[in-house]
Amino acid sequence: MNTAKTVILMTFLTLLLVMAGGAIGGQQGALFALIMAGVMNFGTYWFSDKVVIKMYRGQQVQSGPLFEVVAELCQRNNLPLPKVYVLPQPTPNAFATGRNPRHAVVAATEGILQILSREELAGVMAHELAHVQNRDILIGTIAATIAGAISWMAHMAQWAMIFGGGRDDEDGNPLAMIGVMILAPIAAMLVQMAVSRSREYAADASGARFCGNPRYLADALRKLESANQRMPMRQVNEATAHMFIVNPLRGNKLAKLFSTHPPMEERIRRLEGMGI
Repeated sequence: MNTAKTVILMTFLTLLLVMAGGAIGGQQGALFALIMAGVMNFGTYWFSDKVVIKMYRGQQVQSGPLFEVVAELCQRNNLPLPKVYVLPQPTPNAFATGRNPRHAVVAATEGILQILSREELAGVMAHELAHVQNRDILIGTIAATIAGAISWMAHMAQWAMIFGGGRDDEDGNPLAMIGVMILAPIAAMLVQMAVSRSREYAADASGARFCGNPRYLADALRKLESANQRMPMRQVNEATAHMFIVNPLRGNKLAKLFSTHPPMEERIRRLEGMGI
């Protein structure tokens, strides 16, 4: 179900790019914007494991409870063993990154090792391994590239209108063009966030199967959500917030539309209703 939803959202995002390109950028403008956004996102995608680990000062481990849980999950599910890192953060959280299963990283904070049981830790790391196996880093990069291209075109069109370099289209409707310039980037961002939320649901479901019991992850999510509300993570880079299993950023109800994470209560409800 979540895979089908992702396909629908990605298709809609692509159609939005085509529509916005035709309205404000033309074919050449749309292609240029897509190439520029692709170049900007490619580096982040290709070197994501090194960049993010360095950003959060992660230390690789090859023994201990975290490594043992990840190794056991990989052996049980016949998965490639990723590099395992511990982040020097007291707030419990975890993430996965890397361009493919052979170049992947899973990481957890020191805080997560203090509050979760071994079964709950297995649920969390199974969720992160599911992100790797589902190629969610690649899917997120593609969504970000398309959304970025739409925003790029909108900004180019705004500057063109300011300096009188707009498209020579006598049949065009200036008000409609302005409307597209304003609404297309917002719509693209909303769809991009919806893609991210659908991949979280998919990773929850796959992770529950990897660890063998959906309640392990459900119980862990309750603890992680409570702990992050009491003690939010320090110095979180907003560009990496979508990677964590629990959103380290806080916002109001309106911000939920732009959230990369689904509502925690809904994630837990779905997990507790799963049958394996």
